Amino acid sequence: MKSLTLITAISLFSPMSFATTIESIDSAANQMDVPALEQLSQQASGYTKAYADYRLAISANLKADSDKANAALEQAVDILKPAEDAESKALLAAVYGMQIGMNPLKGMTLGPKAGSTLDDAADIEPGNPRVLLVRAISAYNTPAIFGGGPGNAIEFSNQAIASYQQPCTDICWGHAEAYTWRGLAKQQLGDQQGALDDWQQALETNPDYGWAKFLLTQAAR
Repeated sequence: MKSLTLITAISLFSPMSFATTIESIDSAANQMDVPALEQLSQQASGYTKAYADYRLAISANLKADSDKANAALEQAVDILKPAEDAESKALLAAVYGMQIGMNPLKGMTLGPKAGSTLDDAADIEPGNPRVLLVRAISAYNTPAIFGGGPGNAIEFSNQAIASYQQPCTDICWGHAEAYTWRGLAKQQLGDQQGALDDWQQALETNPDYGWAKFLLTQAAR
């Protein structure tokens, strides 16, 4: 079950409603608008602040500002570590994964943390779409010899996409992202048309999703 306490706290202390804040963060992230993401992080609290910091870190890193990205990730960790709900644990595992991606030397310590945190999230809410999405991302970035690989990434993406069909009213991010990661996994297996179809489906799910637009543009060159 999602943590009602977490959601209530954010509703009380954030100037914007919970769902509106998530949507605003996604909109800014699609534009890689670092100043807007910084402002949203400052305005939000709890989970939404951690999510804003996660998206801020991704955008800042893509713009070669690793210091800002690392600082945002550390803030997200501090917020998410005490939480006991599946949503927070899934996001924390994603944050750990990004920290490893930015500094592979951290894999020795953060890799097990990410894995155990994600397992905890799955124990709490196994059908949560973001838990399954982060499992897909983890599988994509983990060698097959260690239990990852594109095949497993596709399987978890399939499960995530199916779970995203359920109605959602609060934490709803990641639907288009699930199609995008599945497309990347298909591309890795040599299924270029399957990848293109998934990236197009990502845009049908969210016409403003910048990453899918970028991948389709690159593929057309």
